[in-house]
Amino acid sequence: MSKIVHVNVNDVSAAYVCDHPGYEYHKRKLAPFGVAQRSSVAAYEIPPGKSAYPYHYHTFDEEAFYIIAGRGLIKTPDGDKTIKAGDFLFFPANATGAHKITNTSETEMLIYIDFATFHEIDVAVYPDSGKIGVWGGDINKVFKTENAVDYYEEE
Repeated sequence: MSKIVHVNVNDVSAAYVCDHPGYEYHKRKLAPFGVAQRSSVAAYEIPPGKSAYPYHYHTFDEEAFYIIAGRGLIKTPDGDKTIKAGDFLFFPANATGAHKITNTSETEMLIYIDFATFHEIDVAVYPDSGKIGVWGGDINKVFKTENAVDYYEEE
């Protein structure tokens, strides 16, 4: 059963993720999936010169970001744009919502709130690297699209 969530962002411990050069972040789950049934809310802190995730879009889940502090660059299908504190960004669940945020500061963290919807299954597409990610249920995998097979192969 869901309940009202009331937290102070400073009281929520941050998970630190740095699995690949160029990608690094601290994530505070404010209303994590499971507490929230169809969405999640998290605060992200991106160090200077880093991004949280590669350029991607979702096929089912929508995202919205509110920039709290710092500055950066948002890559979209319409080109790169500067972002700063006070900016709000919405990403629809299709190719027009492709995005990647990079912190362009040399000294300041880029801090934003990520509001995301969730579906039982989602597919994320990574146009720059030719990959797709399938998320949900027992499937949490990333595949190269060049390895696609015929629907009836080995049936």
